[in-house]
Amino acid sequence: MPDEPTAEREPISRGAGARQRVLGAALRVLDEHGLAGFSMEAVARAAGASKATLYRHWPTAGALLVAAMDATFRPFPPPDTGHVRGDVAELLTAFVTLLRDTPFPRLLAAFIDAAERDPTLAALHADLTRRRREPMVAALVRGKERGELPDRLDPELTTDLLTSPFFYRRFVAHQPVPAGLVDEVIAGVLGPEPPGPG
Repeated sequence: MPDEPTAEREPISRGAGARQRVLGAALRVLDEHGLAGFSMEAVARAAGASKATLYRHWPTAGALLVAAMDATFRPFPPPDTGHVRGDVAELLTAFVTLLRDTPFPRLLAAFIDAAERDPTLAALHADLTRRRREPMVAALVRGKERGELPDRLDPELTTDLLTSPFFYRRFVAHQPVPAGLVDEVIAGVLGPEPPGPG
C-alpha cells in the first residue's frame, strides 16, 4: 500500500455523495483485486478521483479500508422484541443474511488478512468488531435484567458462543448455513425454550 500522495486526476466534488463514491470504490477494489491490489492509486482510479484528494481525507490506505468497511457494514439496529430469544434470533438471522447475500465475507477475509500484517489496522479492526457485537451484548444484558437469563451468564462469552457457529461454517468449513441453525444454536447456548404460562 503506497504512502506518498500524488495528484493524478481532478479532485472529486465535496459532500457526502463524493465520500460514499470513494468508499464504494474502495470496497470494489478490495473485492475484485484483494489486499495485494488495494492501494490509494487503485481506489482513486476506480472512483475517478485524485490520490491527493483521497489523502486529504484518509492518511493511509489502511484508514480508507477501515472507513469503507465501517460505512458499508454498520452494526445491526438493536432489536427489542420484548423477549431475549426473539432479539437474539433477529440479530442472528440478519447476520446469516449478511453472510449469504452480500460480499461481506470476501471483504472481511481480506480485511482480517490486512489486520494481521498491520498493528494499527488490527486495533481499528478490533474497535469495529466491538461495535458490531454491541447489539447482541445489549440484548443479553437486557435478558438478564428481565430475569429471562441466569445472573451468572457472561454476555461477552455468550455472544461468542452464539455467533461462532456461523463464522465457522462460512469461513472455515466453507459450507452454507442450513435452515434451522439459528434456532438450534439459540437452544444449544441459551437452553430450551421455557414453557409458556398455563
